[in-house]
Amino acid sequence: MSATAPLLDLSAITFLGGGLGDGLERPECLLCTSNGDLYSSDGRGGVALSGPSGLREIFRAAAGSETLLPNGIALQRDGSFLVTNLHESGGVFRLDRDGKLSEVLRKVDGVDLPATNFVLADDRGRVWVTVSTRQSPRFQAFHKGAADGFVVLIDGKGARIVADKVGYANELQLDRQGQHLYLNETFGRCLTRFNINRFGELSAPTVVTEFGAGTFPDGLAMDVEEHLWVTSPVSNRVIRVAPDGAQTLILEDSDPDHLAAVEVAYKGGSMGRVHFEEAKSQKLRNISSLAFGGPDLRTAYLGSLLGDGIASFRSPIMGRPPTHWHFNV
Repeated sequence: MSATAPLLDLSAITFLGGGLGDGLERPECLLCTSNGDLYSSDGRGGVALSGPSGLREIFRAAAGSETLLPNGIALQRDGSFLVTNLHESGGVFRLDRDGKLSEVLRKVDGVDLPATNFVLADDRGRVWVTVSTRQSPRFQAFHKGAADGFVVLIDGKGARIVADKVGYANELQLDRQGQHLYLNETFGRCLTRFNINRFGELSAPTVVTEFGAGTFPDGLAMDVEEHLWVTSPVSNRVIRVAPDGAQTLILEDSDPDHLAAVEVAYKGGSMGRVHFEEAKSQKLRNISSLAFGGPDLRTAYLGSLLGDGIASFRSPIMGRPPTHWHFNV
């Protein structure tokens, strides 16, 4: 990572609705569409819809539904959402806007899905899912040696594990040609590229870049130049990664003493939830994802593990339009 100062000053950060709080709860994953809608997973068991002026509506699972802690979300053409459940009961569900919650996947290759992290629907109608770890509670895998996460593909052939023994599988992206899948391994501290074969199986894992102290790659987005944008909680970093692995630090909001303490815990195998929940910063509260939006796809919105609002900044590079960009409901 570049040793130079962050390119963006924290004064460049703004929040929807003009304030730090916007009535959201754990807006971990974000999705933007071309009409200005901004969707975020919401810790109250649903998906929130916001606009430039702030929160507009929350689509919650109906009373009596499965216990749901939404983490990753994927907007469908009909306006429903695929949602991964970070609760220990795990699984992937479909959430309709009327609150109906239906099961999509609970078991794959004989394995019951534990807490399930992320979901992405691609332009071929395939669905990609990540499970960070098989361990419960999850914080037992908050160290470099843990490599029991996996990636699931759901397509016309059904559901199957296509990559296994991953160091805390988190968000993923596909390149424009659909030839490669990029995956953040959070506690492996690396960004990995896989080849995608004609049947969707993944092969030839290659580390594109490794991250240093204080960086725990979580969210992943792609710009029109096919560079990848990585977000890191704890350090509140945004890093742009070139195809050759070169890193450019875009933004950071962290406390050096806190990062040093976290590093000791990480290397000593004692890192836990407290190191995330006590993250120290000036403005950002454990950023977890990034989504490009706005009429020109140059507004970078930031998801958050601890926040109740959505931060954003203007990007010098246009984001790549996601599959759901024109799924305007």
